[in-house]
Amino acid sequence: MQQWFTDAKLGIFIHYGIYAVQGVAESWSFYNGRMSYEDYMKQLNGFTASKFDAKYWADLIAKSGAKYSVLTTKHHDGVALFDTKFSDLSIMKATPAKRDIIKEWSEAIRDQGLRVGMYYSLIDWSHPDYPSVYENGVVPDDLRHVNRYSSPMDGVQDPERWEKFLAFNRNQLGEVLTDYGQVDLLWFDGDWERSAEQWGLPAFKDYLKSFNPDLIINSRLQGYGDYKTPEQGLPITRPEGPWEFCTTINTSWGYVHTDHNYKSLNQMIRMFCDCISMGGNMLLDIGPMEDGTIDPRQEAILLGLGDWIRTHEEAIFGTQEGIMTRYYLGGSTLSPDKKNLYLFVYDTPKENICLKGLCNPIRKITVLHSGKELTHEIHGGVPWFHIPGTTWIHITPEDMHEQVTVLKLEFDEEIEMYGGSGAVVTHN
Repeated sequence: MQQWFTDAKLGIFIHYGIYAVQGVAESWSFYNGRMSYEDYMKQLNGFTASKFDAKYWADLIAKSGAKYSVLTTKHHDGVALFDTKFSDLSIMKATPAKRDIIKEWSEAIRDQGLRVGMYYSLIDWSHPDYPSVYENGVVPDDLRHVNRYSSPMDGVQDPERWEKFLAFNRNQLGEVLTDYGQVDLLWFDGDWERSAEQWGLPAFKDYLKSFNPDLIINSRLQGYGDYKTPEQGLPITRPEGPWEFCTTINTSWGYVHTDHNYKSLNQMIRMFCDCISMGGNMLLDIGPMEDGTIDPRQEAILLGLGDWIRTHEEAIFGTQEGIMTRYYLGGSTLSPDKKNLYLFVYDTPKENICLKGLCNPIRKITVLHSGKELTHEIHGGVPWFHIPGTTWIHITPEDMHEQVTVLKLEFDEEIEMYGGSGAVVTHN
């Protein structure tokens, strides 16, 4: 795994496409029969991107505190946001916009010093050769529930057409990986409708890496990805290995004008803290409106998150996952030398913060946003068995940040946490 990804902590996901014209669910609207395919595709005529400003997007993303961004080059509907030679179904050829959104955006993102990630849907419910086989090549016993956009309706498979589709995918991905400068991350979606063998893995991944050996690929590649991508449900326990939590600001990925179910800034900051406390990244999604403008509510979340991150960046960037919640009932991170512990205080305490199992003496405790030094006391413990007492950090409501407060605990030696059976552990 590339170090930049582990260090990034925050990325901004962008779902932009023709689905924003009517504010319907991207691709799934026609796949699940909520509207006809024909009505869905009529949105091509209304996609103008008339106010799309890549530099404004990139500036906003940089201000959010993110270190990378991922944009939908093509969703399951097959509509490409880039100038592809292998399909007429692109915003360049089939919409009034006639702009290579991917080109403008990727250049602007790089100009901000951020890493470029490209989302690409492996499935294409508009391509005539895609619904030519079944998953694992196995014909279902009951064809009544087969979806015509993903598999044959008559039980007859056509492997030659499937190979033509795979060549189409490789060709489009070749464009994405060569026509827009260096791509740092490839964010796949839609692997579930076919097996690893049908996708041509692992040779397919080798092909992708041939464009850039340092290319990072997410987990949605039938077991051949580089990191895990839990979606919407914040992990309860730390996923193994590198990981990234992707989530929406409201409940929709693309822009849905009727979706007013927004998470608050405080909730977003807490979710972010939970991610980095467990050694992961958060990939926060926005859905621009059809004309390319961003809903003020989404913009406010990004700016607010960035303000909080800049105030507390010492506790975020260059840190590693913190101590287990059995020691502290909240999030935390550690400095690389493990001589600084950062505690995330989500709620206003009555008089103390409780920290259990700490073996080290604390040299200093400060409130990160104000620099105020705090006092503490230790009660209990069994020194002759090397069992530490409970540390109580004195803090008042006046010491709190309006969103999430961060306390910095400094030690002379690497932090040690009591394991409960004589063992000492320092992380999850």
